Amino acid sequence: MRLTTKGRYAVTAMLDLAIHAEKGPVSLNDISGRQGISLSYLEQLFAKLRRNGLVASVRGPGGGYRLSRGADEIQTAEIIEAVNESMDATRCQRVGDCQNGEKCLTHHLWLDLSDQIHDFLSNISLHSLIQRQEIRLTAERQDEQTRKRIPTYADDQAVQ
Repeated sequence: MRLTTKGRYAVTAMLDLAIHAEKGPVSLNDISGRQGISLSYLEQLFAKLRRNGLVASVRGPGGGYRLSRGADEIQTAEIIEAVNESMDATRCQRVGDCQNGEKCLTHHLWLDLSDQIHDFLSNISLHSLIQRQEIRLTAERQDEQTRKRIPTYADDQAVQ
């Protein structure tokens, strides 16, 4: 099993969305700026997340994305599965034909590991991640760096 960039970015983007949810819909451009993920890649990920019912889009000025349900109800395993990532450590995608059409010697070991990984990620909600102090501190640092890079309308008015 190898968690690819797709799965990592999907969880990162969903966590960013959950952290900033109280401010209203979050634009993909804002997530892109804070997380260093390309906008076009986020668009692809969010299309899958929307199809799987994890996010909803809000159109119009001030639009963006919001979680489709509470952060405490969205598990990291759901996010990874929504973007078609596999949490399977077997070479045979759990079929059992890994060695000349038969189960290999370590098939059940890798099957058990896959189940453990899935169970672990199924028990971690976005809300539980938000509660972690190191994640909150990282989000605050990212927000501060973004504010320094992108002046707001209020900053522009103060200059005049």
